[in-house]
Amino acid sequence: MLFMGERNLVVNATIIGIEKSGEQNRSVLAFSRENGIFYATLYGGAKSKMRSLVQIFNSGKLYLYHDKVRNFYKISDFDVESFHLNLRNNLYKIWAANLAAEIILKTQGAGDSEAAYTLFGAFLDGIDLSDEKNARLGTLRFLWRYLGLLGVQPEIEICPFCSNSLCEVGGVYDEQSGNFFCTNCVSTEKAHFPLGKKSLFYLRAIQTQTPGAVRAMTLLPENVWEIKRLVFFLIEQAVGKKLNSLESGLGIL
Repeated sequence: MLFMGERNLVVNATIIGIEKSGEQNRSVLAFSRENGIFYATLYGGAKSKMRSLVQIFNSGKLYLYHDKVRNFYKISDFDVESFHLNLRNNLYKIWAANLAAEIILKTQGAGDSEAAYTLFGAFLDGIDLSDEKNARLGTLRFLWRYLGLLGVQPEIEICPFCSNSLCEVGGVYDEQSGNFFCTNCVSTEKAHFPLGKKSLFYLRAIQTQTPGAVRAMTLLPENVWEIKRLVFFLIEQAVGKKLNSLESGLGIL
């Protein structure tokens, strides 16, 4: 965070929400590396230059005036570095971005604003530049990594019953214990979340390989479906409540 005088500061921020405030102004919800989640007021009418810059999911350096007595922030300027224009042109991408923003908001950046901001920014940049198929895979990777940031990512290396490698035989996620067990120890017939070897290998690769290497990997539709069902379930469990983006965008996401 850069201070410019007693009450002026600059933060790296992404706009995650905008609402009307009176006739002319806007209440802006921002997520920043330095300040976490906060509200700031944007003054000015529809023809204001700042109104065109302060748009949902724009990212860059946000110049603020801070009234410390009232804990009130006013936006004085915004140097946009990423406009993410493609998000607004694709229904899936905008819903995926909304889902990520809702998770960030409801978990307060996982208690680590710097790491969450970096992960969120990389996700927005990635899906903005990808086609829809790869954006969908990017969403799964984001959710799996965010579960790790929250400290609730399940162990997927070794079966706790027999010590078999899960990636070699496939696994089943058990909701009650929060653990994965290999298919030799637990039947997949009644399991809600069975994952094949390729699905588990992909999740492990997200943790151990470079982002570029993971992006180059391919998945079959059944693998995508297995991972999607699991991470959507786990993220709602971690948040502790239903996610509006998933509920209303179920047919899209």
